[in-house]
Amino acid sequence: MLVYIHGLNSSSRSFKANRLRERLAPHPVVALDYPAHRPADAVAVLSDFFATFREQHECIEPTVVGSSMGGFYGQYLARRFRFSHLYMINPALTPWNLFREHIGETMTTAEGEQYRVSEDLIESTRPYGVADPCDGTPSTLFLERGDEVIDSRIAERIYAACGRLMIWEGGDHAFQHLDEAIETIRAHLDGLDRTDP
Repeated sequence: MLVYIHGLNSSSRSFKANRLRERLAPHPVVALDYPAHRPADAVAVLSDFFATFREQHECIEPTVVGSSMGGFYGQYLARRFRFSHLYMINPALTPWNLFREHIGETMTTAEGEQYRVSEDLIESTRPYGVADPCDGTPSTLFLERGDEVIDSRIAERIYAACGRLMIWEGGDHAFQHLDEAIETIRAHLDGLDRTDP
């Protein structure tokens, strides 16, 4: 099973979520809705999901795809729950830096909720950062150098010693190489199917 964690202000009905469902069929894809703009609540909702999943499927380790802030949360959750693999698309691994240039701005989520980017919001992301990702958690990063929101070199530097890096020239934060990334994810899921008893 694949679990998709959307990015800031997005939803389970985003283009990426729908594309993953479409292109990975018949593999089941679950896309979660959660308040990505409220870090403590986001982690609570996502943790509840993965805790329940573990109780219901003791022998299955989900494959997780996180986009942007979803990659940030996925990275944290991968240290609390066992994932077969963590895939991150243009991840926002240092949101305390990313948000700072938007301080004072009002943003709107896909559900229509408005919120203000404040110093408190910025600082509330810090507890969920991962100081050292090189702990054996299997991770692949899909990065585009043309990302206009997040400098791809940040994630590249953080995971240089321990992650699989797939990097494309050009592109943007929306991520233009999704279909190529999906083929990599499909190969992993197909491999899991072959090893199931």
